[in-house]
Amino acid sequence: MMTQKSFWLTKEAGEAQREWFVVDATGQTLGRLASRIAMVLRGKHKATYTPNVDMGDFVIVLNAGGVRLTGTKPDKKLYHHHTLYPGGLKTRLAKDVLADDPERAIREAVWGMMPKGPLGRRIIKKLKIYKGAEHEHTAQQPRVLEIKN
Repeated sequence: MMTQKSFWLTKEAGEAQREWFVVDATGQTLGRLASRIAMVLRGKHKATYTPNVDMGDFVIVLNAGGVRLTGTKPDKKLYHHHTLYPGGLKTRLAKDVLADDPERAIREAVWGMMPKGPLGRRIIKKLKIYKGAEHEHTAQQPRVLEIKN
């Protein structure tokens, strides 16, 4: 009787095949956008997914200022940052963060879905976020990643 072996990518077997994807965030809901981006960054959309190896693709997010939050989240969701000085906890509302620094909102949403530790820190570096519609990665010939809202 023949048994079928499962594929398991190892670091010694070679580098994973990387692709570049571009996503337009205009009109997208933040959480749904972030979960789809996290899946592609992690490599879970590939048949050769291996949890302990960084095998995901690069993702370019354009028009980050066009992302939206639903319900009362713009007025109630808080973003915290500590300055590392005593009493240095800074808190801002989500609507203020989206107005001033939408890249931070998307990066934090995606980071919350990544594994914490060295693997997650290596994966999150493949996320490129731009506030406008222009990016500097045309040489990589990114494909459009469709995200249904």
